[in-house]
Formats: sequence, structure tokens, C-alpha cells
Amino acid sequence: QVQLVESGGGMVQPGGSLRLSCAASGSIFSRSVMGWYRQAPGKLRELVARISSGGSTGYADSVKGRFTISSNNRQNTVYLQMNSLKPEDTAVYYCNTYPGSYAWGQGTQVTVSS
Repeated sequence: QVQLVESGGGMVQPGGSLRLSCAASGSIFSRSVMGWYRQAPGKLRELVARISSGGSTGYADSVKGRFTISSNNRQNTVYLQMNSLKPEDTAVYYCNTYPGSYAWGQGTQVTVSS
């Protein structure tokens, strides 16, 4: 059973930065497209960034140019560097394959507020 553990969230002011990390208990990154998702209160979970095993990336329009996804397949870790954060980025952030194939982890809360 693969377990996904997200970390790195917190509270920042608008314009600030955070780096999220996601560690998997199994070697799934080398054979999967990995994604970072987020869910804001009252909204559906949405995909914000994805990365293939070969390193190709894709982003939601709302985060393009501000967020960067990367991965370390040998360490089974995927990252999300978030810059120029906005209040509308406030959400719980999760990682999973794309599409989500494994049980969702607890996520990590990101709050952007002045």
C-alpha cells in the first residue's frame, strides 16, 4: 500500500513563497505521472501541476509562471515551489498520481493572508 505524505505548508503573506514536499512509501514516481492538487473550502479538488517520469511538466493556468513542480525519483519525492502566492492559493495541497490512483494523504495546509 503506497502512502503519500505531504509537508511544507504554512501561513504566508501575499507575494510570499513556500516549498511543498511529498514523499511516497513506494517507488511510484519512476513509472507514474505525479500531480499536486489542492482543495479550497467549499470547492472541488483541482490539479495544479503535474510531472511525468521523464520530467515533462504541466500547470493550471491559475498557477502558471508562479509554481514549479519537480521530482527526485530516486528519493521518491515530488516538490512544489510556490512563488508570488495569492490569497486565492489558500487551500489544502495534496500529491498523488495523475489521475489519482492511491489513497489521499492528509495534505498540507497553505494559507495566504495579510
